Amino acid sequence: MASVAELEKVVSQVRRDIVRMVHGVNSGHPGGSLGCTEYLVSLYFDTMNHNPKNFSMDAFNEDVFFLSNGHISPVFYSVLAHSGYFPVKELATFRKLNTRLQGHPTTHENLPGVRIASGSLGQGLSVAIGSALAKKLNKDKSIVYTLHGDGELQEGQIWEAAMYASAKSVDNIISTVDMNGQQIDGSTDQVLPMGSLRAKFEAFGWDVIDCEKGNDIASVTGALKTAKEHTGKGKPVMILMKTEMGNGVDFMMGSHKWHGVAPNNDQLAEALKQNSETLEDY
Repeated sequence: MASVAELEKVVSQVRRDIVRMVHGVNSGHPGGSLGCTEYLVSLYFDTMNHNPKNFSMDAFNEDVFFLSNGHISPVFYSVLAHSGYFPVKELATFRKLNTRLQGHPTTHENLPGVRIASGSLGQGLSVAIGSALAKKLNKDKSIVYTLHGDGELQEGQIWEAAMYASAKSVDNIISTVDMNGQQIDGSTDQVLPMGSLRAKFEAFGWDVIDCEKGNDIASVTGALKTAKEHTGKGKPVMILMKTEMGNGVDFMMGSHKWHGVAPNNDQLAEALKQNSETLEDY
């Protein structure tokens, strides 16, 4: 297991990658990517049992992760690269012609680490439940993880899947909702208030864990550890993780305006200055 200091170094590097990737093509989604950096780093560098050097789609005897809110691909690609799924230098091809690193993850490019195409919101939970059930049929004790945006929960398919997971006792899945309170057109409260997500998921039969500090690496690793302890007890597990959109770059924090806007040259320089610790820049 990695130390908090080691994980924080990876977090700094991943944030550098995010802003550089989006700046390089003047397109992409930095806000949500920055807000979920601690989660993805914790998952891949501390929590999951996975094999970057021998990637397979079936992932037998491995934990798997499905990114449902696929627009935050910059953080996903950076974490996959630094985990060893593909060369870090490939991050420089993000959203460029003939790249394997599309704006939303896809499978036909055969990018190691990506098991579903994601971008059409609301579908990732259904896919993850199917994967979790397959693991049960194969006597595979591994865990399936998913990440969702809070705005994504406005999609009806999420709740059909949530109902199914509890009804069928899919207790080898740990889903996380990124509760940054922002979506492309404004705050979630302005667009479509979600009410109490804890009450909703509990009503749907899920075991719910709160992570109040989703941008604190120790809090995130702790929440994931607790969630893992709750698996295998007859209920699917949900982590409600409060984050700040744009976290780690002060002028991006807390605003939906950075959902899908690239920084200019001066803003990039400032963002990199605020995240100066590097492991391997591409």
